[in-house]
Amino acid sequence: MDSLFDAGPDVQRPDEEPDAAEPGAAGAAREDQRPLAVRMRPRRLEEFVGQSHLLAEGSALRTAIEQGRAHSMLLYGPPGSGKTTLARMIADRSGASFEELSAVQAGRAEVRAVIERAAHRRSLAADRGSAGTQTVLFLDEIHRFNKAQQDALLPAVEDGLVTLIGATTENPSFEVNGALLSRVRVYALRALTAEEIGVLLRRAAGSEVDEQTIEFLAARSEGDARTALNALELASATAAETAAAGGEDAGRVTLARVEDALQRRALLYDKRGDRHYDYISAWIKATRASDPDASLYYLAVMLEGGEDPRFIVRRMVILASEDIGNADPAALSVATAAAAAVEHVGLPEARYALAQTAIYLALAPKSNAAGRALGAAQRHVREHGAQPVPGWLRSGPRPGQDTGGYDYPHDHPGHVSPQQVLPEGVVGARFYDPDEAEAELARRLREIRRARGIEQP
Repeated sequence: MDSLFDAGPDVQRPDEEPDAAEPGAAGAAREDQRPLAVRMRPRRLEEFVGQSHLLAEGSALRTAIEQGRAHSMLLYGPPGSGKTTLARMIADRSGASFEELSAVQAGRAEVRAVIERAAHRRSLAADRGSAGTQTVLFLDEIHRFNKAQQDALLPAVEDGLVTLIGATTENPSFEVNGALLSRVRVYALRALTAEEIGVLLRRAAGSEVDEQTIEFLAARSEGDARTALNALELASATAAETAAAGGEDAGRVTLARVEDALQRRALLYDKRGDRHYDYISAWIKATRASDPDASLYYLAVMLEGGEDPRFIVRRMVILASEDIGNADPAALSVATAAAAAVEHVGLPEARYALAQTAIYLALAPKSNAAGRALGAAQRHVREHGAQPVPGWLRSGPRPGQDTGGYDYPHDHPGHVSPQQVLPEGVVGARFYDPDEAEAELARRLREIRRARGIEQP
């Protein structure tokens, strides 16, 4: 049995024509080898699924596409949200020559070659006395270009020699030069919903795959249409390979086969991108919220995605002081012990220490009193400056200065001296305010202030 998605007359898209550069059997053979996600790429706005916030009737971007007015832009969005498809559609509707580069593989030389070809097209058009053919340069993963490479694009974009369409999964505000950013429009694409991915899957599979399988795949693809279609194609190929063996479900794209195909893909996690920060942020906030299950879930996502365990454990150490502090001083010891385990043991065994620490930190009582106290002290210093240290606290005698006498606390009952230790201009200031999670420390502080003769606030 052939795969459900083997190319043939019955699956060819009605609007799809053979590539002019690949006529006859050779072109058809190349067509067969393209992934399903590429073969199913829409060529008309009416077929485009998702991004209704950008492509609604009457929107600026849709109007520009419909009128064939391509302009330089950055398409910012997660994988599989339609950035490449949209770029090709824009170029096609404008009648432009389409040049495509990947910033992972291309450098300044490749960019110069595109610019030279664009200049040649403009020159030929000028010789004919026509307006010329517009050149659209689609630069995938533009955030991979360094500053010098991005700067090389500026003159051609500014002169209109090329219309730049950059695609990025990273926030362009951080990854694209300000000079280039000011010359383009930024359009933020969203991850597709499960319903939108379901539309694409039904379009590809027709009635050959049951609705339960479609819904499962749509829900598990994390908004990535490419992942969904590739998994569907892999499941279909697996079904075709096992068809000869016969038996129950032979040759069928079943829920089990789709689930297996999904497990073969890499986890959608970019250690250098937004997801890297999103998941560590989610781990911090879930742990601060005292939810060990959520803390473990986000930890598992990061570990499965290949996150550096040292990056994770550094955040554990920070959280132990920032969000737990003296409500449970042992939390910092647990976190630093986990950091030592990561350094000395490494993965995979260090994951046990990370899991133990995540649970401990999630269940520990929470207090941010230490951070609030330091913040209050820093604000006072910024507003009033650093006051001179009282003479009896200085490191040694100063000629012509009365250093007074230091009152040694251990000479007093309870090891508490009544001597003032704040600078003159700061006497009476209160920075540390224990909260309910630090009840024992609050009791101790009251005793100390009474022993020192300091009036309670």
